[in-house]
Amino acid sequence: MQHQLGLSTGSHSDNDEKCLLARVAGGDRAAFEKLYKLYFSRLTRFVGRMTRSSPLIEEVINDTMLVVWQKAATFDGTCKPSTWVFAIAYRKTLKGLRASDEPLESDATLYEDDSGLQPEQHMHRQQLQQTVADALDALPAAQRAVMVLTYYHELAYSDIADIVACPVNTVKTRMFNARQKLKEVLWNERENNR
Repeated sequence: MQHQLGLSTGSHSDNDEKCLLARVAGGDRAAFEKLYKLYFSRLTRFVGRMTRSSPLIEEVINDTMLVVWQKAATFDGTCKPSTWVFAIAYRKTLKGLRASDEPLESDATLYEDDSGLQPEQHMHRQQLQQTVADALDALPAAQRAVMVLTYYHELAYSDIADIVACPVNTVKTRMFNARQKLKEVLWNERENNR
């Protein structure tokens, strides 16, 4: 069955995920485990870019997957399974951020490997990554979510609108405002470093 779902090779489709969700709805723990493994790293990246708090990331992922386990039967197929799961994670993240008064911490280690760079280049890249991470952290959660889902998860605006439960035009407005805010923050950072 694992090969039939395309999960043994690491590839999967929306239909594979719908099949897993249907099995989870029927109480299939093995299907839930596969779904958990399939989404764990994606949810970690998404939630991790919304909040840098490791305990909150872990809590949100666990809460999200608990909802998936308990509510799999409510998935109606009108959106992609990933849109449904990310929407749950988005709501859980916002709830966790509201309940938490811990400051956000930027984690530049989430970015690409730069081991082949010269020391000066390495230091410059680390500073740039930290600046961008700090700028993302400065965005309101709704704008940060749109940026993360667009640039880190390569989702279409229509999928993002489903995830954050707003019209597509609101997603576009949030993206515009986020870009403006990032431009302002990065420009100010550049001016301060001159």
